[in-house]
Amino acid sequence: MRDARVDKMAHNIVNYSCNVQPGEMVLIESFGNHNYDLVKALMREVYLAGGSPFLWLKTMELQRELLMQCSREQLKVMEEVDSLMMSHMDVYIRVRGEENTSQMSDVPAENMADYAAIYQRPVHSRRSTDSKWCVMHYPTDGMAQAECMSMEALEDYFFEVCTMDYSRMEKAFEPLRELMEKTDRVRLVGKGTDITFSIKGMPAIPCAGKQNIPDGEIFTAPVKDSINGVITYNTTGFFDGFAFEQICFHFENGRITEAASNDTKRLNKILDRDEGCRGIGEFAIGVNPYVTRPMKDSMFNEKMSGSIHFTPGNAYKNCDNGNHSSIHWDLVYAQTPEYGGGEMYFDDVLVRKDGRFILPELLGLNPENLK
Repeated sequence: MRDARVDKMAHNIVNYSCNVQPGEMVLIESFGNHNYDLVKALMREVYLAGGSPFLWLKTMELQRELLMQCSREQLKVMEEVDSLMMSHMDVYIRVRGEENTSQMSDVPAENMADYAAIYQRPVHSRRSTDSKWCVMHYPTDGMAQAECMSMEALEDYFFEVCTMDYSRMEKAFEPLRELMEKTDRVRLVGKGTDITFSIKGMPAIPCAGKQNIPDGEIFTAPVKDSINGVITYNTTGFFDGFAFEQICFHFENGRITEAASNDTKRLNKILDRDEGCRGIGEFAIGVNPYVTRPMKDSMFNEKMSGSIHFTPGNAYKNCDNGNHSSIHWDLVYAQTPEYGGGEMYFDDVLVRKDGRFILPELLGLNPENLK
């Protein structure tokens, strides 16, 4: 029996997020075999919109087997073939629904580094700032178990978060976008955190359901050499299947000079992959009113109301501060009272305290005004 919520979500993705037009080619990439109901609904909606759907079907189990012994030459051929496919597409949609998010944790680090640099970055750079794309995760039994939730409860939560009124959020972002684009100095203060940086001259990009599901953030990028101080992330950071806890970075003039976590050695290996890994490519503010606690999924965590994410690695093309890397790792720091509170200042003016905006023009972004 078809779930009407799945059909509604597919309709929103195809018609609102991606605005598929007649004649457009739409690539749907599916990871996992528990998301076929949404994949089928997406294909139906693409046809109804007059587009042509194409499919990449993958699983993390098979991807792990591929990468365990992959060669650089093999990855170059894969990149060439898949980049050609991507170049023919007008729209890209990715649905991830893996049971085991740690599937890649034992793939050799050098293989994962080669995969990111040789394959992932070139292929997905085809999603230029002018193209249309949307990526999302889909609930599975593994995800429900990881969150200590029943599958029914997780599905109810998922659809509440993912089908909210994003057009309302988009309008509420405008005063914050204007303020950020007038701001020079940002300061973040909280438990284990006191960090300053400049965003002068950088654009602020609102994200309200067009490219991520769930969504609810506004991002910019710090001026590359302006970051000084310390930040201690209080949510789990996942990378290549490993769960990092209590990541702490010290910065001097834009560079991570010290890094620690529950596995400091593994963390520093990631940061040493290339020159850009120890720089920051994104600073973003999360506002989704339905995401109120961290999950074991960065797609949700980075949208958490009352949070920020401060991202080691590559900057986006539409907000390019010059930091380029094979990684883009969204690490989340929550400032709500439940996670120690904290303050955000723009040019020495308190903008948000304990996760709530306090300037009158920004009150529309507090949870009660977005639901």
